[in-house]
Amino acid sequence: MPDARPRTPDEALVHAVYQDHGRALLAYATRLTGDRGAAEDVVQETLIRVWRHPDALANGRGSTRGWLLTVARNIITDRIRARASRPQEVPEAPDAPPVERDHADRVATSVTVLAALEELSEDHRGVLDQIYFQGRSLGEAASALGIPPGTVKSRSYYALRALRQHLTSRDPAGDEVPA
Repeated sequence: MPDARPRTPDEALVHAVYQDHGRALLAYATRLTGDRGAAEDVVQETLIRVWRHPDALANGRGSTRGWLLTVARNIITDRIRARASRPQEVPEAPDAPPVERDHADRVATSVTVLAALEELSEDHRGVLDQIYFQGRSLGEAASALGIPPGTVKSRSYYALRALRQHLTSRDPAGDEVPA
């Protein structure tokens, strides 16, 4: 949809320059940058400079297209220099685990859980080890321990209950709380 409002002389100049030289300018910027999106940004910046300095085109020195291509090349050079002056960004590897900010809570929880596990009987600890740490099913844990699956199920129930009681009977500082 064409713009219905009248253009100022500067806007008309920018529009005329784009109509006459926009395709060549875009092709040149694309060739220098190797990126169509970046090239479009360069063309836009070049046209903004035409709008800000319309007298540069009317000074009679050289061709308009030559001036535009020089401005585009200077913009690209400035961007390359600016990028080179900053430290290079290192992308995260796609398979890298996310960076953990503070793992102190996890360490404290692990220490607390390990201490609570030590309070359990050997039978209860063995069942929890098979099911939760080894990742075995009830049947696999029963085979590994040499006991019936029903026994594994009941021991895991009572082991988790004892573990929960042990963990809730301590305050955050790790001291025993009177029951």
